[in-house]
Amino acid sequence: MKLLPSKKRTVLCILSMAMLVTGINAANAQKKVKVTPPLTSFVDPMIGAGGHGHVFVGASVPFGAVQVGPDNHYKGWDWCSGYNYADSLMIGFAQTHLSGTGIGDLADILIMPYTGRTRLDEGISIVKTPATAGQVVVNGAAGVEKRSENSFASRYTHQQEKVKPGYYSVKLLDYDVNVELTATERVAFHRYHFPEGKEGHIIIDLQTGVGTRSTFDCNIKKVDDYTLVGRRKANGWAQNRWIFFAIKSSVPLTKFGVYDNNKLQDGTDVTADKVKGLISFDKAPATVMLKVGISPVSPENALDNINAEIPDWNFEKVVKDADAKWNKELSVLNVETRTLSDKRIFYTSLYHTMIDPSMFNDHNGDYRGTDRKVYTNPGFTNYSVFSLWDTYRAADPLYVLIEPKRMTDMVNTMLAIYDQQGKLPIWHLDGYETGTMPGISSMQVIADAYLKGVKGFDAERAYNAIKTTASSDFKGLNYVKDLKYIPSDILRREPVAIALEYGVSDGSTALMAKQMGKTDDYGYFSKRAQEYKQYYDPTDGFLKGKRADGTFVPNYSPTSTKNNLYSEGNGWQYLWLVPEDVKGLISLLGGDKKFNNKLDSLFVAKAPASEGVLADLTGEIGQYAHGDEPSHATIYLYDYSGEQWKTAEKSRFITKNFYPDNPDGIIGNEDCGQMSAWYIFSAMGFYPVFPASGEYVIGSPVVKKATIKTTSGKPFMVEAVNNSDKNIYVQSITFNGQPYKKSYITYKQMMQGGTMVMTMGDKPNYNFGKAEANRP
Repeated sequence: MKLLPSKKRTVLCILSMAMLVTGINAANAQKKVKVTPPLTSFVDPMIGAGGHGHVFVGASVPFGAVQVGPDNHYKGWDWCSGYNYADSLMIGFAQTHLSGTGIGDLADILIMPYTGRTRLDEGISIVKTPATAGQVVVNGAAGVEKRSENSFASRYTHQQEKVKPGYYSVKLLDYDVNVELTATERVAFHRYHFPEGKEGHIIIDLQTGVGTRSTFDCNIKKVDDYTLVGRRKANGWAQNRWIFFAIKSSVPLTKFGVYDNNKLQDGTDVTADKVKGLISFDKAPATVMLKVGISPVSPENALDNINAEIPDWNFEKVVKDADAKWNKELSVLNVETRTLSDKRIFYTSLYHTMIDPSMFNDHNGDYRGTDRKVYTNPGFTNYSVFSLWDTYRAADPLYVLIEPKRMTDMVNTMLAIYDQQGKLPIWHLDGYETGTMPGISSMQVIADAYLKGVKGFDAERAYNAIKTTASSDFKGLNYVKDLKYIPSDILRREPVAIALEYGVSDGSTALMAKQMGKTDDYGYFSKRAQEYKQYYDPTDGFLKGKRADGTFVPNYSPTSTKNNLYSEGNGWQYLWLVPEDVKGLISLLGGDKKFNNKLDSLFVAKAPASEGVLADLTGEIGQYAHGDEPSHATIYLYDYSGEQWKTAEKSRFITKNFYPDNPDGIIGNEDCGQMSAWYIFSAMGFYPVFPASGEYVIGSPVVKKATIKTTSGKPFMVEAVNNSDKNIYVQSITFNGQPYKKSYITYKQMMQGGTMVMTMGDKPNYNFGKAEANRP
């Protein structure tokens, strides 16, 4: 056999290998290997950015301290997050924001790049005019935004705006500057692209903030040509609030001035009440990058946060890392949906539940407590932004289910707050107790975490904090602890709402006491959970105010929201706020039939036009108002009275009509994840009416399949067979292949893993869940 020369043999081998690889690639192409898109591709952060949604738009990572994003001129309620989709003028990019709240605050350390001459003000006013297309509406009146000559604000369009989890960009049309933002947990990363040859500026505004009433003792200091540090102190919703910062620049800051009340000050280390720093360039660099670290403790810690979290200048890497963090967090729930729109709504909702609560500590663990003291090495991640009156209903139970480790840290944070301020938190914001909303809902959040087996906190310490808080004299508890009603002519603001919220706490505390073997406490708190009955007036069937002399308030209207009895609601909405004792409420109203008739009436009752409607009360079906939290569990009460099909009907109507796939996609304030958490549970087909009970009440699933990664390691899956827009009624259920007749499922069953299959149809199965033994 004659061999070819070695060079020819080599060439033939290479050609043969190339042909083999080509053949393999062709075979793979024919197989059409499926590439799974990242879950972040199904998130649209603009959903809820319009209307009354108030969601945060910008760059963040899950539960991060930094939420860096765009800010419009603050014009009132619909700009509580700093941004509203209806706007078209940008004033800058702040490092912190709230998401979905009904009160505005934060928007700290506003930074704005611009070109041309020096400008020092956001400088925007509203000229009110009759409403025409393209105008903004402020407090019900239409108007045109006007910029002063000294304004650094800029026009922008949504066509030149991009936002996804962990990334935001926009073009500032008046300056031809492109802005890109990304973030880690405690550091915002800005990248600005300036036009060639233009005079450029970057203003650092410590005065402006959402809802800020005043700033004081603010400081900015140039440390070297690349570093600025400082602090912002402000009074707003949260009073005497401190935030510290450090800024590292990718280019030298050779021209830097500091202004107080728009007057240039001497030097580059200035402390005053209305501080602004100004970076200037005779000819702006093509690209300027800023790393902005924040801290609740000190500028030094803020600088350490930068060094720990973004040590280099690789912007694309930080964007990629943020995307990976979001994908990991979103993967706790895997769903298959009938439409792409449904999937987008679902994962955007899940994304919204993971913005707040936000971390309130440094990379090394340090944080500043409610008592203004600095705590080091606390042994847990400290959190803030606890909108507990909203979130105890669904968002916190969702964290217990899918984020138990974070819930451990949240509970430990609440216990630390108790140690520092003497009671558990109500609505806690960056080290300040705002005291907003009725009740002390952290009590039921902690009890629910304990009852569902969340580990990592001291149960006895937690119970003592709950019991001590419940035994205080705070806002009517001096009556409640003696098993008395709260007189509406003594506590004149929201006495009925407060009492009903305490009842939810007491019912949860009773179950915690029972599980801990505290029999006497179980009996006592069970009695307290029954106190709602003292507010019931049998003459008209409502829970209403009762005066010290034992008489009910006169001239009562259950449709009126102009009263001091309830919080953001009326008698129709608050009648059903007894999740801890739904069976007792059914009995109080006269049994199943009368209860169902009364509940039916809720969805058709009308209020006289003269009574008006609160801005919070949106998403109305009769007197039901989905845009505010007291109504959230109400549709699920039909399961308790044997008419589950009515729950299915209304659940599907709400998920379809009140959660559209567009910027107006949240019917009311997002409220730090609560509105979205309601959708997540309801879309999977069940809802935690009374979280501490461990029962999830069945509604009507939107998804085809949903899989929950449980802490036991055994996945729990819900599958809806024959599901469609018409097939909204549960016909039958199997659990792990066996017939399942109950209209609820328990946390314990979920943790054991398995599959629940719901067969759906277009007509009610009136017998499903009807038998009393099968009800929650």
